[in-house]
Amino acid sequence: MKYFFLSLVCCIPCFAFAQYSSQQVDSIVLDALEKFEVAGTAVAVVKDGRVVHMKGYGIKSVQTGEKVDKHTNFAIASNSKAFTTMALALLVEEGKIAWDDAVIEHIPEFKMYNAYVTENFNVQDLLTHRSGLGLGIGDLMIFPDGSDFTIDDILASFQHFEPVSAFRTKFDYDNLLYLVAGELIARKSGMSWEAFVQKRIFDPLQMDKSYPSLGQVKDKKNLASPHTTAYGTLETFPDYKEMVNGAAGGIYSNVDDLTQWMLVHLNKGAYGDQLKDTLFTVRSQRELWKIHTSLSASTNPRYNSHFSGYGLGWFLNDALGNMIVSHTGGLPGMLSKTILVPDLQLGIVVLTNTEPGGGTFFNAVSQTILDAYLGLDNAEWVRRNYEYLQRKKKQGDASTDAVWEVVEKAKKKKINKGNFIGIYRDPWFGKIEVFDKGGQLWIKSHRSPKLNGPMHFYKANTFAVRWEYQDMNADAFALFSLDEEGKAQGLKMKGISPNIDFSFDFQDLDLTRIAE
Repeated sequence: MKYFFLSLVCCIPCFAFAQYSSQQVDSIVLDALEKFEVAGTAVAVVKDGRVVHMKGYGIKSVQTGEKVDKHTNFAIASNSKAFTTMALALLVEEGKIAWDDAVIEHIPEFKMYNAYVTENFNVQDLLTHRSGLGLGIGDLMIFPDGSDFTIDDILASFQHFEPVSAFRTKFDYDNLLYLVAGELIARKSGMSWEAFVQKRIFDPLQMDKSYPSLGQVKDKKNLASPHTTAYGTLETFPDYKEMVNGAAGGIYSNVDDLTQWMLVHLNKGAYGDQLKDTLFTVRSQRELWKIHTSLSASTNPRYNSHFSGYGLGWFLNDALGNMIVSHTGGLPGMLSKTILVPDLQLGIVVLTNTEPGGGTFFNAVSQTILDAYLGLDNAEWVRRNYEYLQRKKKQGDASTDAVWEVVEKAKKKKINKGNFIGIYRDPWFGKIEVFDKGGQLWIKSHRSPKLNGPMHFYKANTFAVRWEYQDMNADAFALFSLDEEGKAQGLKMKGISPNIDFSFDFQDLDLTRIAE
């Protein structure tokens, strides 16, 4: 989940975006597409109850060269969270749950890090990133994909984490608690999260080409492939496998369907012919769009912002007197952004299939469009974001290159591999094994098979791990604690790159040696 911003080389006059032609939108998008080396994108804008722009650009896959169109499906990742909060709102409207119900009323085995928090943790606490736990806590159970952790493992994990702040006092973004919310929906509705979203949201809105999970995508011919430019050329890699449920980031959708999603929110729950049907109540929308966790407001005088926070599945802030409702999404090679401005009856969605440029791309395009509707002049978001991306990449590369240079110089260092070989266990992540593989120290997770790779001596009691998994930049340090004889007794880990995605929360592991 990455958050960036962007700009344009072309000159943008200071007048309302409604006066722009589709050709001018095309110019904005195509310029950014080339600059950020993004394989493909789709962009839609709704205004005053109608679709004013909707189009695909670039390619679905560098391997096929097939073009993106308005029906091309992308993983929308954490933009799925708003569908989860909407599903819960529907259950609240039906009286099956209340927002302030304790989670243990519905999921008795749910257990947090102390008794008070367990007893008082309510449904809204699952959705507002104020649990007291750290950023991305426990995400190693779902990142990278392909692990065997179950919803039962996730429900049992929270008791083992150390809080970093007092309960309900600080924002720290998480994914696992949304998976618990997905389980709650399943238990109270009698159907899976996926089935509920399909029946209660997709079907009424006629989002007939959207899917709550990758496994349900019927025709993958119009599915965008994830790409990366991290290795110098544009390359594809496999689609991200499903989590225990899709509540944190499982949906695949397209800009054609997502215009209906934006319009139903801008219409306060009304949809269909002449807006005669209602998906949700105004009361529910107010609850979703109310700040539950405060954040610092922007200090950029351009927007004259006064507040910022997180609602239920949405970020909330203001710009020039207009409330802005937004969210981003990020999975490997799939990055997206949705913006709603109810005061202007405006909605913008940008879907991309390339990292790392996709995050800066979606911010540049969406912010340029938003600024135009706000009547602002050209802030050159593409240029500024491109410079930011290059600066960040340069700093990250310099940091990681320095580590591997130390590793290279230490190659002749003799170590007693037997001091480190063994099985180590963490109470929530399970077993990690360090072993000899052809004369090379190697590490592997027993439950997350993509986390395996060679260990290279770095310095002191620390090794650098280069995972075989390279879809994302997740290489890590392994720091051993030794007894008086120099034999490893424990293991801590942390990411090597300063640009590592927060979902690789190696720092939350506390591994103890249990066997040689």
